[in-house]
Amino acid sequence: MAKRDYYEVLGLQKNASKDDIKKAYRKLAIQYHPDKNPGNKEAEEKFKEATEAYEILSDDQKKAAYDQFGFAGVEGMAGSQDFSSFHGFEDIFGDFSGIFDTFFGGGSSRFRGSSSSGRVKPGPNLRYDIEITFKEAVFGTKVEIQYSRNETCETCKGTGAANGAGKKVCPTCAGSGQVRHSQGFFSVASTCPACGGEGYIIEQPCKECGGSGTRKKRQKIMVTIPAGVENGKRVVIPRQGDAGPGGGPPGDLYVFIRVKPHEYFERQDLDLYCAVPISITQAALGADIQVTTLENRTIKVKVPAGIQNGKLLRIREEGVPSGGHRGNLYIKLLIQIPAKLSKRGKELMEELARVEGENDAPKPIPLAEITRD
Repeated sequence: MAKRDYYEVLGLQKNASKDDIKKAYRKLAIQYHPDKNPGNKEAEEKFKEATEAYEILSDDQKKAAYDQFGFAGVEGMAGSQDFSSFHGFEDIFGDFSGIFDTFFGGGSSRFRGSSSSGRVKPGPNLRYDIEITFKEAVFGTKVEIQYSRNETCETCKGTGAANGAGKKVCPTCAGSGQVRHSQGFFSVASTCPACGGEGYIIEQPCKECGGSGTRKKRQKIMVTIPAGVENGKRVVIPRQGDAGPGGGPPGDLYVFIRVKPHEYFERQDLDLYCAVPISITQAALGADIQVTTLENRTIKVKVPAGIQNGKLLRIREEGVPSGGHRGNLYIKLLIQIPAKLSKRGKELMEELARVEGENDAPKPIPLAEITRD
């Protein structure tokens, strides 16, 4: 199913304020929270959809990218589908998280760390931006990139503990990852300051990683850019993102592509366009001209006699390759008028004017007859 516009998901206009975005998400989160709708897949999907929309629109940078480029501008920026690392609830409800405990029968394990939920979470996805030439985008290429990512610490195998030492339940929160206190009629919950919401404490942190379970490492990889890729598209490299907590699997690497404009060619879908100058005599009499393609091949192109300025000639199968076939190359003919004539050239042009006659009182040409190339 195609994604819905984020503003449509939250029922908002593009000029909505941050408060409007927050209120709209809070309303939907209460309505579709999975713990309030157990077993209801539709409610769960709507909850995820609303959370993803809020994650993008509540962030000024992500919102600006989405407003300008749509989904292409924010691909790879949204959190994982289980939203276990998304802090929207803390943002939205703050001290009112106790209300959710009342409504939903105790805090949801969906928003706790990997240790308290009993599940190993994948690591965050990473984004890398590259710029390639127009020709590389059309015919494909391989690019070596170098970037840093968090990898599982080899010494502690991602546990964060030194010498096989274990973890103990956090005495402050008793393993829940939250601490509670009363505020009026409500039970208010907040992240445990002792364990950071993990529910456990490492007694002897690994000296290599400081207890984080990961170490920063710089690496080089080759990225294959497929032929025909368009500006703003992305290539996903599986399992090349940051390592997950507690030895969890790594996320993915999203390589976003920016294509540099070409000096002579431009592209529309699978077709290529260029402009070529011809002389007045070539246009009037017709000619065979040599045209250089994007692949630096020289091809012969026949210009029919009487061709008009701005007309397009189509060369089949010289465009962008895709799925075993190629688009076309369109050549726009621009008739060049000599800025200065030799004495003999002027005599010949005057002779042509006498032979063919000149229209000293031209009438306007109907707009419908003008070629709009």
